[in-house]
Amino acid sequence: MAGLAAGRTAAIEGGRGTACLDQGRGLRSTCGPMTEFFDTHAHLDFPDYAGDLGAVVERATAAGITRIVTIGTTLEGSARAVAIAERFPSVYAAVGVHPGHVDESPGEIRPALRDLARHPKVVAIGETGLDFFRRPGEPEPDSVADATNRMKQASLFQQQLEVAAELGLNVIIHTRDSFAPTLEIFRPHAARVKGVFHCWVGSLAELREVEGLGSLASFTGIATFKNGVNVRDAAGAVATGHFMLETDCPFLAPVPFRGKRCEPAHVAQIAAAIAEVRGLSLEALSAETCATARRFFPKL
Repeated sequence: MAGLAAGRTAAIEGGRGTACLDQGRGLRSTCGPMTEFFDTHAHLDFPDYAGDLGAVVERATAAGITRIVTIGTTLEGSARAVAIAERFPSVYAAVGVHPGHVDESPGEIRPALRDLARHPKVVAIGETGLDFFRRPGEPEPDSVADATNRMKQASLFQQQLEVAAELGLNVIIHTRDSFAPTLEIFRPHAARVKGVFHCWVGSLAELREVEGLGSLASFTGIATFKNGVNVRDAAGAVATGHFMLETDCPFLAPVPFRGKRCEPAHVAQIAAAIAEVRGLSLEALSAETCATARRFFPKL
């Protein structure tokens, strides 16, 4: 991929990853064994990867990314995620319906979701949650249609939490301009289901609420952005054992790849940023985040 050669090269030698990375990127200036990390939130079924998915997974392995969780956003996309997990040993799947896709989703998804979630490589339910975001300048939606959409978002979120509790899986939660109502629906399930609030951009007070429920936050390439101060502050303050790393690829590529297609190999840059704000070595961050991911996704 264009850009991967800038500042880093990677190779697999004898089954062990090695990499040469710039000191300026906060990793290594010499070649040596790669530190293991996981990408806990990728969208490998998206058309962005249709032409080179195998190469994308190979680059992740070369960068030390030993586990990838590819996330469903529709029932059809969830089936594709499962098929990808079957194809690649390092890839696992989460199945669910994203709040941005509720209008095209059936109103009852539990039977279909149960069938998908019983696959041995399905490690979580999601991406699910609530999304009330409106772009600046966007016309106000029809009030009746908007209320109907929000009610369906809540219904499908509730259904997915029920399936997660029934099957002993945790949930991957999307919340955008909707933190309080998301917690209102999630809280009654929190004793049986843990959530990871993915692509964390919330406040420290909200982060403490998530931690108080025994749930997690997850950090993306935003942590490397110049304007990502609040995310770096959260990453520095989050309690040990309450966070993971993700790319949310193909979105949110970290610096120095910002504006290009993101991919799981870019967890290396995210890890460097998080290690810096937490005052940890990459080895210590690897041990912490991989252990957290294995607790949250026991099948990994």
